Amino acid sequence: MYQPVKKVILPESSIISDEVNEDILILLYSDMLLGRNFEDMCAQMYYRGKMFGFVHLYNGQEAVSTGVIKALKNQDYVCSTYRDHVHALSKGVPAKSVMAELFGKETGCSHGRGGSMHIFSSQHNFLGGFAFIGEGIPVAIGAAFQSIYKKQVLRNEDQLSVTACFFGDGTTNNGQFFECLNMAVLWKLPVIFIVENNQWAIGMAHHRSTSFPEIYKKAEAFGLPGIEVDGMNVLAVRSVALKAIERARNGNGPTLIEALTYRFRGHSLADPDELRSRQEKNAWLTRDPIKRLRKYMIDNSLVTIDDLNEIDLKIKTDIDNSVNFALSSPEPKTQDLKRYLFAEEEI
Repeated sequence: MYQPVKKVILPESSIISDEVNEDILILLYSDMLLGRNFEDMCAQMYYRGKMFGFVHLYNGQEAVSTGVIKALKNQDYVCSTYRDHVHALSKGVPAKSVMAELFGKETGCSHGRGGSMHIFSSQHNFLGGFAFIGEGIPVAIGAAFQSIYKKQVLRNEDQLSVTACFFGDGTTNNGQFFECLNMAVLWKLPVIFIVENNQWAIGMAHHRSTSFPEIYKKAEAFGLPGIEVDGMNVLAVRSVALKAIERARNGNGPTLIEALTYRFRGHSLADPDELRSRQEKNAWLTRDPIKRLRKYMIDNSLVTIDDLNEIDLKIKTDIDNSVNFALSSPEPKTQDLKRYLFAEEEI
């Protein structure tokens, strides 16, 4: 049944529940910290000439990736954007495989053929990053459709697999967004549309590029729930994601989630980031999702500083190991230039 659009504000003082316990808090914190440290290392490697092309970092938006993807099951799918490294890490793609891909190495998750904007892993049901905005939405629709098809036509008795589709605020002015929302509702597809509204579409401020800035309210035209959530609060994101996932898995159709967030770096590492004001950036920096969760856990005696320092050290070690793995991995062979264009038979 259709549910009206709504805002969700989850106080950090009331987040411990059956759905969020201390173990989950540690999981969420570790995943966000992995994403942040991985992206910081990417910046270092890019400026040292180890990566080429455009590299779009995710710093600041970690609560969205972690809050949604860590609520999914292994059988579920994720479609990303060109800002895809952290989505892949949250879905379980090893950091060394992603780093090697960014270095263009054969051991990368796309065998060095994809690079930063085309991270892919069939093993983890990670359906890829996409260089152009809106590309991933029809792919997500296809993934959700095959789940319904298996259930209704092939009589598969397994639970429906849910597809989480991420895209930015700029994409919501494109035709794919509207067409796919309509299709998803029409067929009651198990898909969640997550708008990562980081306020800027490259260099265009969101409020200057759309006649109706509140994206979540656009869901009403198609008859699906539309929810606005604080994308700098991982627990608020997780709360709405769990409800949307349950709704989709039960065969009740899609949900549109607009997560209000902010990227702490420029559009890409080639962007000097001169269009956004220092005042605006500083205001969002005070809402850093990792620092907020860390403070909450310490203030409520859920972990000790030593526990968190141990997590920090482990993640930094993992990131260093991923760089060493990428540096020592072989380049793709010239004779394999045309390999992986088509599916290969397993022998």
